[in-house]
Amino acid sequence: MNIHEYQAKALLKGFGMPVLDGRVVRSPDEALVAARTIGGPIVVVKAQIHAGGRGAGHFADDPGGKGGVRLARTPDDAQQAAVAMLDSTLITRQTGPAGRVVRRLYIEAGCEIARELYLSLLVDRATGRIVIVASQDGGMAIEDVAAATPERILKEAIDPATGLSDYQARNLAARLDLHGRSIRAFTTVLRAAYEAFVSLDAAIVEINPLVVTGSGDLVALDAKMSFDDNALFRHPELEELRDENEEDPREREAARHGLAYVGLDGTIGCMVNGAGLAMATMDIIKMEGEEPANFLDVGGGASRERVAAAFRIVLSDQKVRGILVNIFGGIMRCDIIAEAIVAASRETGLRVPLVVRLAGTNVERGEEILSRSGLKIIPASDLGDAARKIVAAVRAEGVA
Repeated sequence: MNIHEYQAKALLKGFGMPVLDGRVVRSPDEALVAARTIGGPIVVVKAQIHAGGRGAGHFADDPGGKGGVRLARTPDDAQQAAVAMLDSTLITRQTGPAGRVVRRLYIEAGCEIARELYLSLLVDRATGRIVIVASQDGGMAIEDVAAATPERILKEAIDPATGLSDYQARNLAARLDLHGRSIRAFTTVLRAAYEAFVSLDAAIVEINPLVVTGSGDLVALDAKMSFDDNALFRHPELEELRDENEEDPREREAARHGLAYVGLDGTIGCMVNGAGLAMATMDIIKMEGEEPANFLDVGGGASRERVAAAFRIVLSDQKVRGILVNIFGGIMRCDIIAEAIVAASRETGLRVPLVVRLAGTNVERGEEILSRSGLKIIPASDLGDAARKIVAAVRAEGVA
């Protein structure tokens, strides 16, 4: 689960992270009041969407104009920036061409910037440890830095038995060319990020840029946090930070039915039970020369209602030109799956090719239900056969 910048800063501040004064607003009038309250010679108006690259992005109705991060020297400037940004679609390298609608802004105090650093914590799955990633090239996409100058990416693994040590923080600060009070400030920042990461079951904590001020202090000028969905039951306070407007409606609907769904860019919809089988199904579709439209795992003991909901979610994707159902009936019975497929096909008025491969418990009964349905369902004997048939059917539809 992702959250907005202002939410991440509020959480990190609770662990001792230095952040600037700021206010979240949802209207131009609120932006005017917030800018007046914060005061100072300058404030920054930031679009709040779940995507990076906001400052370098552009709005759909003004391709050559300003991005989603703007300086305002007066409260009136902040209000005018809010007028231009709110309810407009911001397009960045991370949103794709569809962009995201800006529904809230963060008005934040300005600060003197001497240097910009990069800092993040994430889990290295190869070692099973939390890893600190840092660079002197803050304010840039870390992927670009890694591609152009990989030697400028610093990494430090944290031993789970001992946790973060002050020695590690000081050593990393020295490698970032920090001196004096900046070293002590960096230790405070890193400690706050680590404590937040562990305490909140985060998947990533990213500060970019981490600013060194003229006085040598450090400030988190931007912040991103993402959390492990499987741990949210331990953090009901984090669930309250969810912004459903920033989520794919299909993924939101899938979560409501207890389904694991991720939308992709292909044209063949997949409905499978079991994560490993789902990955294998996606792989074999690619091997046959087409692309999967989604990852969808209905689970090992899904009900008829859940399967029907999964079918509707797959069909809600306008890019889907065919559907492959691949079910191994272990705990789940193939006849239950077949009944759900028939019911969902009739309910949705299926207009794309459908290939179904069933194996396991009550498979003969399931195949009989499908064959007697009167629907144009293409049976398959195994996974390879299923992939070849759905690809051929989709291509035939395209030619027609």
